[in-house]
Amino acid sequence: MNFEMKQVEVEGSRGSVVPRLGRRELMVWAAIGVAAGCAPRGLGGGTSTVGAPLDAAAYRAERRYANTRFGRIAYVERGQGPAALFLHGFPLNSFQWRGVIERLSPFRRCVAPDSMGLGYTEVAPGQSVAPDAQVDMLVTLLDQLGIDTVDLIANDSGGAVAQLFVTKHPERVRTMLLTNCDVENDSPPPAVVPVIEMARADTFVSSWLGPWRADKNLARSDQGLGGMTFTYPQKLADETVEYYLAPLVSTPEGRARVNAYAMGLSPNPLAGIEAKLRTCAVPTRIVWGTGDTLFAAASPDYLDRTLPKSRGVRRVPGAKLFFPEEFPDVIAEEARRLWGVD
Repeated sequence: MNFEMKQVEVEGSRGSVVPRLGRRELMVWAAIGVAAGCAPRGLGGGTSTVGAPLDAAAYRAERRYANTRFGRIAYVERGQGPAALFLHGFPLNSFQWRGVIERLSPFRRCVAPDSMGLGYTEVAPGQSVAPDAQVDMLVTLLDQLGIDTVDLIANDSGGAVAQLFVTKHPERVRTMLLTNCDVENDSPPPAVVPVIEMARADTFVSSWLGPWRADKNLARSDQGLGGMTFTYPQKLADETVEYYLAPLVSTPEGRARVNAYAMGLSPNPLAGIEAKLRTCAVPTRIVWGTGDTLFAAASPDYLDRTLPKSRGVRRVPGAKLFFPEEFPDVIAEEARRLWGVD
């Protein structure tokens, strides 16, 4: 396969909170006759409406691939105008952002790639999947898509990549919204170290990911992906577990890639970044779930103190690590406010 070829290919019940609506949104609701209690479908004014819900089948149908020197980068794109770039967590993929993309596509050209080593991205032989390499891949992808600047939205290890991206390429970032993620003094967090050791021993898939895929109830249990990282694990649909885990456990290549991703989280990829963050001129909002058991509770305040253009911290009571998937209205509300489109 020629990874240098510049080409794009197309392959054919989440939790929520009630958003705070501005006058324009209320007018749009009234104009389109939305019944009380229904999710908003048109928040952008004019003829802009949120597209069809992105369930697993729809998301798969909208998946595209960009052929780059890093490999075939899987991504979903929806909307138009200034671009927003979504960086997902581990071991998820860009499907994590489906609800947020539905809500923000009237305002932004939403681009959500699968990180190298995770999801449906096919990594070139010998290519590093460590966080700094993810940054290089994202720059190449954005260049190929003709995107100069982005609004960054990130979660978990994607938040580490976002911090590296904004310090290496500050001129390409308009705003940044960070949710629960690594910070320099908590990367990798202690709870992730056993996962990294399992990856080094090649037991991560056989001990965790494989059994979770085979038994979706186990995946939703306290011993599974759901209980560990989701606020409402009982709402984690079978198709969601399958969409996340299938590419990681189905082939030897997938298993090797996810192991490499985990091992790339150590040693600390953010070592020495604080000094650069202290000079960051990018307006940043921090949205943090207080029920997260992986990242330190002090981390959002650390980011708020360190980033000179911080717009403060919003805490989501009881929300666990992957809450952006469960509460897309919260992320969409905060993003619109940060962008000044409320």
